[in-house]
Amino acid sequence: MVDCVVIGGGPAGLSAALNLARARLSVLVIDSDRPRHAATLISHGFITRDGVPPNELRRLAREEVAGYPGVDFWRRSAVRSVSRPAIPTTSDGTHPFTVTVAGTTPAADRVVHSRTVLVATGLRETLPAVPGIRGFYGMSLFSCVACDGYELNDQPLALIGETDDLYARALLVAQWTSTLTVFTNGSAAVTAPEALALRERGITVERRTITELEGDRGRLVAVHVDGGDRVPVTGGFVRPFWHPTIEFLSPLSVADDAFGHLLTDRDGRTSVPGLYAAGDVAAPGPQQLIVAAGAGARTAAVITHDLLGVTTAH
Repeated sequence: MVDCVVIGGGPAGLSAALNLARARLSVLVIDSDRPRHAATLISHGFITRDGVPPNELRRLAREEVAGYPGVDFWRRSAVRSVSRPAIPTTSDGTHPFTVTVAGTTPAADRVVHSRTVLVATGLRETLPAVPGIRGFYGMSLFSCVACDGYELNDQPLALIGETDDLYARALLVAQWTSTLTVFTNGSAAVTAPEALALRERGITVERRTITELEGDRGRLVAVHVDGGDRVPVTGGFVRPFWHPTIEFLSPLSVADDAFGHLLTDRDGRTSVPGLYAAGDVAAPGPQQLIVAAGAGARTAAVITHDLLGVTTAH
């Protein structure tokens, strides 16, 4: 039995684990070691760590957390399920969670019981179906405008996506450049009124299907579209499809939003007592690394208070 199982070893999960450990609670961090930002070479916007590679940020955080007693790590591990009995099974009347972690075979599964569970698994990404897009992602094509817009200042940029929020994202990208082409890749992502509003701002909307991304060693130089036209660019942004990693929660019937993000109150509590969420997996979705870390720290304080049954402000 541990006080909290933290599922996910990114900024939110590690920040929470650090603060839980400092509250002298026992913590188990379970992490698959497959972060969404694995393709990103440099991270930005994290005070004191601006320009540090994301994997280095995670390594430093793990070392800090591991220095505290009462913290354990199960790395390269995938959670199979999280469940909770309907009837109290402990002398204090609590309902501990059972977390099952996949082994190489079902017989090799590991099980841990916990008073609380914090989900900080983040998201999986599916990029638009554009030939060769993976070869540029994380080097000259990015998903976070606030994270990487500054480095692309005043360059001719592309915005590639097939989702309904592409118009809003185009307005945001235009904060950093006056030469922007929005590529819908044959989808209806931008409505006619939205396209007109973008043109009035000097933003081009290209609706034809992308046939090729031209460039070398991760550096984008042009986007080719159906019909043979070539649009010169030096980088840009992609709007992936995001999928919250929460399949293991199916035994609990946790409330989520239309996109599958876990619904929480302002303190990270989900609809299931004792179950919390922080970071990209929680609504409204993707945030900067420093925002996720802050959410993890705040939720850790709430878990500490909830376990004591107090509501004193942090």
